[in-house]
Amino acid sequence: MARIPLEDNFNDVINKAQRGLKISDADLAQRAEVTAEDLAAVKAGEPIDAVIRRVARHLRLSPAALETLAHKRWYPQQPIFPAGFAAFNTPYEDMTVNSYLIWDARAKIAAAFDTGATCEPMLDLLRAEKLRLQYIFLTHTHEDHIADLSRFAAETKAEVWANELEPAPLAGAKAFKENAHFHLGPIAIKTLLTSGHSPGMTTYYVTGLSWPLAIVGDAVFSSSMGGSATHFAEQYQNDLKKIFTLPRDTVLACGHGPLTTLAQEKTNNPFFAR
Repeated sequence: MARIPLEDNFNDVINKAQRGLKISDADLAQRAEVTAEDLAAVKAGEPIDAVIRRVARHLRLSPAALETLAHKRWYPQQPIFPAGFAAFNTPYEDMTVNSYLIWDARAKIAAAFDTGATCEPMLDLLRAEKLRLQYIFLTHTHEDHIADLSRFAAETKAEVWANELEPAPLAGAKAFKENAHFHLGPIAIKTLLTSGHSPGMTTYYVTGLSWPLAIVGDAVFSSSMGGSATHFAEQYQNDLKKIFTLPRDTVLACGHGPLTTLAQEKTNNPFFAR
């Protein structure tokens, strides 16, 4: 199976941070003491280490992690779940998007997180494992994450849930407040409001599987984070306080890009490595 590429390149990270902090090119070049030409080259994807490190310090990014990303020296080691968890990566326009299933093998009940571009692979697994889908949880209601929601809900008859701050995704969908709790047999699911990329962006913290699991949507990506031109600080602080305080062995199931772990991101994510 081909590995899923990282969601962002190093220059994407620079652009996200710069846009979020509202720092112009001219101001950034002056602060970092680099030429406008070198800054433009780096922002276009040329990995000039000295410029990357200078710029990183003025964008609150880890210079070492950003340089590592620029040279593609690291890819997250993929955690293994022997049972009860599956990830799906489906193409949507010019990108791919992730969705996830968790289940209790004894009770044969399951929960889905987002639909991706198509729910067909999830339906196939539900049939193969003879699982009943009880819940469809939405990290947020951007189109790429709920593209096949109507079909998925109709075919499974599962309850659809999203944070009350998100636009209603579907007639009959239910809304929860912060810190809602759900259960699938011995599996516990807690909601954490990690807004910024969207008003009701929700991280679902799951315990009772092989590893603690945080399904984070577009709040965090491996080596990056969800962008927002208007609520960048809110997204960053929510990530820091609600996701990066979870146990270090927590698996992060992101809306785009590969699976990762909190421990790996604390070392390799330019936004959060220190």
